[in-house]
Amino acid sequence: MSTRILIADDHKMVREGLRVLISRESEMEILAEAETGQQTVALAATKMPHVVVVDVAMPDLNGIEATRQIVSMNPGIKIVALSMHSNRRFVAEMFKAGAAGYVLKNSAFEELTRAIRAVMSGHTYISPAVAGGVVEDFVRNPSPSRVSSVFTILTDREREVLQLMSEGRSTKETAGALKVSVKTVETHRRHIMDKLNLHSVAELTKYAIREGITSMDC
Repeated sequence: MSTRILIADDHKMVREGLRVLISRESEMEILAEAETGQQTVALAATKMPHVVVVDVAMPDLNGIEATRQIVSMNPGIKIVALSMHSNRRFVAEMFKAGAAGYVLKNSAFEELTRAIRAVMSGHTYISPAVAGGVVEDFVRNPSPSRVSSVFTILTDREREVLQLMSEGRSTKETAGALKVSVKTVETHRRHIMDKLNLHSVAELTKYAIREGITSMDC
């Protein structure tokens, strides 16, 4: 039986490259492609892939939050993160969200297919380049749990609101995207600003980029 794969990346060239390369593997099949986090979650629900290869930096809903929602919806779906980030916080948050593999974008293609096969066999995969960086970072700072971050300060929904706001969505657009009321979004925004002690959208945007909730090219 072929391994059914959903590719999620906001760069068309990356998706097309992955499609061509993965399609060369006789036991792997590309079901669909997604270019946003919310589209990734929706396609995972309807296409029911075995594996989702997801970029950590995705517009409207980043890969960490998308992973959390997909795994909550269907724990049987395996998530392999494909990222430019080797920082242990991103790695840790992806695995906490439910990912089974983590591969750097600058790794060889064989690294990704190896990861897909590993997670399909029930194993966890982390590329050596990432693992080395995580170990080195841990030696320098052995107590990451004591460091406040967007993932410890804000709730899941507050992080979703922060990302949409930082990407230029209006309150009404944010409410529509999250299927909640404008008043609810305003309440979340107030809580976010209070928790972070930030007082403008510009400050929130800089914070979101620094924390990896969104990226400048999303």
